[in-house]
Amino acid sequence: MSEATRSALRAFASRRGETDGGRNQRIESGLSVDVARRRLAREFRRHALDAPELDARLLLEHALGLDHAALVAQSDRPLTTREADALAALTARRLAREPVARILGRKEFWGLPLALDADALIPRPETETVVEAALAATADRTRPIHLLDLGTGSGALLLALLSELPAATGVGTDRDPVALGVARTNAIALGFGTRTHLVACDFGAALGGGFDLVVSNPPYVATAEIARLDADVRDHDPHLALDGGADGLDCYRAIARDAARLLAPGGRLVVEIGQGQEAPVTALFAACGLSVEVPVRSDLSGIPRAVSASRNP
Repeated sequence: MSEATRSALRAFASRRGETDGGRNQRIESGLSVDVARRRLAREFRRHALDAPELDARLLLEHALGLDHAALVAQSDRPLTTREADALAALTARRLAREPVARILGRKEFWGLPLALDADALIPRPETETVVEAALAATADRTRPIHLLDLGTGSGALLLALLSELPAATGVGTDRDPVALGVARTNAIALGFGTRTHLVACDFGAALGGGFDLVVSNPPYVATAEIARLDADVRDHDPHLALDGGADGLDCYRAIARDAARLLAPGGRLVVEIGQGQEAPVTALFAACGLSVEVPVRSDLSGIPRAVSASRNP
């Protein structure tokens, strides 16, 4: 248990006498499941967490070993001492800003349940924009397609595309062999093990060419900006998956240099970018002879998120 988690647990336990609307806020045995959920949500809201209701429900399900339907069905039954203690420990971790996905060891992406560990970046909803852009550029989803995911991490992009392209096979690369182990676990669990090949290397350095579709969510945070990220990201995502160099563009330079070699004639490259990186990334790709598609696809917040480019036939 980290020192931040220990501090959060001590602080949470010390609030035994505090009330909200006249009700004690401590999570303890004897409380009904529903009261515990509401108290936990209030505690998360008090600490300005982004999704207090959802976080409370997910942690309660995890502590009790229940799915959502069972949680609702058992809403009136009291917590046991073991359950209350387990929930308190999970609560302390969340109050120390450990993401719920890290606590649970899993995250859903593109409707797929993915296992996580400390060496793999948590896949985020905005990254689904890359999947959307890649599929939009694939006229015939039933044909055999050779995919490549550069810096695959948990395998999120690669496995999402394999789920939509039934005749495709894919290669995922990563500098971290442990992260590749997570991707392998996910590929097998989802039934894509025979269609997935994983290679430990720096982006595409160890690969030949001939890929019809190349995708990537590379590190794109400028080194000096990492310290200013939210604690959920800064303290819990692997810095190797965040650090994009002094200007955040180092990985795009590496991808651009290799793109012509990796892509088959007419092949498509789709990458995620950070806010404000649209112009420099498109310029890098154009300078390497790629045809960049405009406009850049935006995420649900309206932020340009997925740059798509192709190698001329």
